[in-house]
Amino acid sequence: QEHFGGLKGLTIAWIGDGNNVLQSFLTSAAKLGMHLRIATPRGFEPDLRIIKITEQNSKEYGTKLLLTTDPLEAADSANVLVTDTWISMGQEEEKKERLKAFQGYQITMKTAKSAASNWTFLHCLPRKPEEVDDEVFYSPRSLVFQETENRKWTI
Repeated sequence: QEHFGGLKGLTIAWIGDGNNVLQSFLTSAAKLGMHLRIATPRGFEPDLRIIKITEQNSKEYGTKLLLTTDPLEAADSANVLVTDTWISMGQEEEKKERLKAFQGYQITMKTAKSAASNWTFLHCLPRKPEEVDDEVFYSPRSLVFQETENRKWTI
């Protein structure tokens, strides 16, 4: 909102794990007028109950929801590219399996080429290089440090 001047009409592309952060996006985006395009590997989708709520909210608020396994399809025309850790606390034993499942999901400039011309990048940190490459993470399009500062004020 701070960067774009508003949220209504923005398209958010989530590329990564169907975790708690994504589920927060799912439960709030439509109510704020944002479209969601989500790419997760098979077996790592968000909770089905949350998806059903999101589908209802999308209908009610007139937003679009896309669920796919293709990161470039999710990124298509997105204003915001978002990812999060692929290995959350308590999932350390699954690291090898998860890294294999998430191959091809790293956000790179190739991903960004599919996005809207005004694309930005968010990650709630800490980030791992396999999730987003340095070129995107440290680019002028990356808002991760502003995002972190804003989170500081809510804690």
